[in-house]
Amino acid sequence: MQRWVMDLGNTRLKIAPLDLDGRVGETIALEHRAADLAALAARLPPRMEVAYLASVADEGLRVALLDLLAARCQRISLARTQRRWGELRIAYGDPARLGVDRFLAMIAAQHHARRAHPGTPVLVCGIGTALTLDLIDAKARHLGGRIAPSPTLMRQALNQQVAQLPPSGGRYVDFAVDTPDALVSGCVGAALGLIERSLADAQTRLGAAPILYLHGGGGEELRALLPQARWSPRLVLDGLAQWAAIEKPA
Repeated sequence: MQRWVMDLGNTRLKIAPLDLDGRVGETIALEHRAADLAALAARLPPRMEVAYLASVADEGLRVALLDLLAARCQRISLARTQRRWGELRIAYGDPARLGVDRFLAMIAAQHHARRAHPGTPVLVCGIGTALTLDLIDAKARHLGGRIAPSPTLMRQALNQQVAQLPPSGGRYVDFAVDTPDALVSGCVGAALGLIERSLADAQTRLGAAPILYLHGGGGEELRALLPQARWSPRLVLDGLAQWAAIEKPA
């Protein structure tokens, strides 16, 4: 039996085993939106020593997953945002209001940056259902963040309001000559603009350019357009692995 880390988002459940050194193994992403939980259960490991779970999904789905895990795990540990984690200090007055996925991604990004570029600020960008940005200064102080719709959510919202605007398709170009390309270019361009403005604001505030870490299911679409970004698709799971390393069973 192994220890597993699990990230339950709004559309996908990402799971990975931890090796004997506590490092994240191969990641499996399972779509769960509108999925049959029995079918989802069939793809989970049949037996686990411990499952470390981070969840930002709705309460009903989280409880349903916990019920599935209870039948096959010796122990379940649910990660929660904390005011401090090592050197990292969270800016929110009430840490519980900061999504645990953002918290864990900051733990991992700060850890990676401290090892490779000590004393350098970090901007963590997650792109899932929402686009989130979190700034950490050179002293590991979280200075706050921003939340906006992801390009995918923008497309879906436009389609819901204007049915003739397709929810998918098209490609990013500077100036499009058809509607699908124009939608991609506008929605992705809006995300790029927010990220680039956040980088500029961070440099003005701190006097140094932060390292940009990019993660999340929607990050692949923006990756080629942000060549300065460190692509870290499993950043939340990496943070959860660090949580698991020092978590104390209740």
